[in-house]
Amino acid sequence: MSLVKRITRSRPVQEALGFLVASYLGLVRRTNRFVMEPADAYDRIGPMMPVIAAMWHGQHFMIHFAKRPQDRAASLVSRSGDGEFNAIALRHLGIRAIRGSGARGRDIRKKGGISAMRAMLRALGDGEMVVMTADIPKIARVCGEGIVTLAQFSGRPIVPVAVVTSRRIDFDSWDRASLGLPFGRGAMVLGEPILVPRDADAQALEAARQAVERELDAVHARAYALVGAKDPGARAKEHRTRTLAGGSRA
Repeated sequence: MSLVKRITRSRPVQEALGFLVASYLGLVRRTNRFVMEPADAYDRIGPMMPVIAAMWHGQHFMIHFAKRPQDRAASLVSRSGDGEFNAIALRHLGIRAIRGSGARGRDIRKKGGISAMRAMLRALGDGEMVVMTADIPKIARVCGEGIVTLAQFSGRPIVPVAVVTSRRIDFDSWDRASLGLPFGRGAMVLGEPILVPRDADAQALEAARQAVERELDAVHARAYALVGAKDPGARAKEHRTRTLAGGSRA
């Protein structure tokens, strides 16, 4: 490990980074004029709490703006070094971190996936909302099975959420991450709740997975439209789909 990486992963530095990230996000939240769609989203979703708030990975900076102050929440955060200061930032924002992630072809135990699933089920059972990315690790905008399995085991609904600001930085990363800037307009869009029956078979789980993916794409498209922009993640997904289709015909 390089000297720079050792320094940035030391506990004092990560505590400072986490505090700065949380402080900056607080500034973005206070200085943007947000609209909520639908306007009665909290009235509709409130009685369903605790819910599973679903996001695409690139929304991990912004999604927590949509949480009501009175809602207790826990968020799934990877066990990586970078995940540590994200967990610290969440703590400063009043959100508990659950450490773990999916494994996509690797031993899920090494990534903490099984223990994280148990922790999320406990959180939901205790009345905490759970916030988690729906993507397959490193494959943006493709919903994995983890979030629908959590919904099946817990009996709690999945609510797709997107938060976008008019002034922002869109990163050229695998997840097309977006970070809001202060002093602009913002949109928070909540999708239709998706319930997964406890007795769902493989076909029903696949239908739920596809529904989550469609709703997440829809709320992101709408949120970007409300601030006068197009979703860069959608363009990347369309390009990947066309590339894969072209390869399958070759």
